[in-house]
Amino acid sequence: MGRQLFTVGPVHVEADSLMAQTKPMITHRCKEYKALHGAIVEKIRKALCTDDDVFLVGGSATVLIEGSIRNGVANRSLGMTNGSFGNRFIECGTANGKDVVEVKVPWGKAIKPADIEGKVGKDIEAVHWVSNESSTGVLSDSVALAECVRAQNPDALIMVDAVTSAFAADLNLPKLQPDALLFGTQKALALPPGLAIGIVSDRILEKSKDMKNKGFYTDFVKLKKNADDNYALTTPPVSLLYALDYQLDRILAEGMQARYRRHDEMAKMVQDWADRKMNGLFPEEGYRSKTIGVINRGDLDFDAFHAALKQKGFEISNGYGEVKSSTFRIGHMGDITPAKPKGLLAAMDEVLEEMQ
Repeated sequence: MGRQLFTVGPVHVEADSLMAQTKPMITHRCKEYKALHGAIVEKIRKALCTDDDVFLVGGSATVLIEGSIRNGVANRSLGMTNGSFGNRFIECGTANGKDVVEVKVPWGKAIKPADIEGKVGKDIEAVHWVSNESSTGVLSDSVALAECVRAQNPDALIMVDAVTSAFAADLNLPKLQPDALLFGTQKALALPPGLAIGIVSDRILEKSKDMKNKGFYTDFVKLKKNADDNYALTTPPVSLLYALDYQLDRILAEGMQARYRRHDEMAKMVQDWADRKMNGLFPEEGYRSKTIGVINRGDLDFDAFHAALKQKGFEISNGYGEVKSSTFRIGHMGDITPAKPKGLLAAMDEVLEEMQ
């Protein structure tokens, strides 16, 4: 307890954001809730420059990732993957009986338009990928990918996992034009876990109307009917919504461009440290995450290193998936300012010296 979190998520939550959850409880069908829900939706739209529908659903982002598949794909999708969470998006399709055409890119590499050139035929109802792959620290160019999809099949829906990119990297929604952009509260929004957020287009809502076997909890038609009245379909985590409303005010006051620049600065700090002290970052240059530094550990005994780092009051993350044993990860997202990663990196220097 008491350690500063530089993990991939959940991330550090400021005390005032935690305290925002302590307002008196209200029911989710009262006029006070309606005002809260409506305010959150408008603030998200303003921050991300979109007029699309915004869904707020209790659960992790995966619930809406799976929901986008169930509402937007009757038979076949194309899933691009360059890591564990791209694989999970694909699994959400196959687990729901969809035929998913897989495009696999080597771990550490970005997904690029050339990877899907000629592969988005008329039988492909949707194309899905992870914008910022947290197992590898790769930030792909989602706008370029979306434009490539539309050039091949304008009818294909665009589904993007933005779990570790939304509110930290500029995804340029006016150009991206996603049909489903999906994320949660516990990453760059710097709040506790428990709420999934989806930005959804008219196109996927229209597709959902005739979709069979899409379940109840994330039926987009039902969600929209309630959202149009600023209500949730099922009981939402009201306390977390209080905190989200508070946090969105903080984010808008900072300004989105300033927020993006702050994340750029922290990413550069971690990259420079990795180049000086380790074997550099794992992902290819030009496509490196703004929120997660995935570092080549070389012969570092990570367990011993991390145990010593925890004794100094800091916690980071181990590698993940196929590169678990060869990398470790530093999360630098949310409300932390560059001064805090600077302190972390100084502590890491001390541990490395002590381990010599």
